[in-house]
Amino acid sequence: MMLAIGSDHGGYELKEHIKAYLTAKGTEVKDFGVYNEDSVDYPDCAVPVCEAVLSGECERGILVCGTGIGISIAANKINGIRAALCGDVYSATMAKEHNNANVICLGGRVVGRELAYMIVDAWLNAEHLGGRHAKRVEKIHMLENKR
Repeated sequence: MMLAIGSDHGGYELKEHIKAYLTAKGTEVKDFGVYNEDSVDYPDCAVPVCEAVLSGECERGILVCGTGIGISIAANKINGIRAALCGDVYSATMAKEHNNANVICLGGRVVGRELAYMIVDAWLNAEHLGGRHAKRVEKIHMLENKR
């Protein structure tokens, strides 16, 4: 599995820790930046990760900004992306099982490193349950196409 990862300056440090954690576990990670803590705009950071997921270059994506809020809003403006802001393990599991989230977002200034690892693992180990949840995800997709 190839994962896309990216952040703005507020998420840079946590992104680097997550990338190292995943790489040490043998997971392939493609880093779409940023590569330092110089100020950047989080919508610009969301786009390359989401495009890599949509193109199939990467199976899923992880985005990090200061709180995770801004980058999740930006990611969800991209048709086909279901980005979930996750601050706990249960939400990460549900994001995949119920919502089939193809991107998760974390807050680098609000989520500690060890919790971030548990969140990422929960999301990666979960599988979409389908059934009634698939119908709901399809309704989300229909909302994207109405505009």
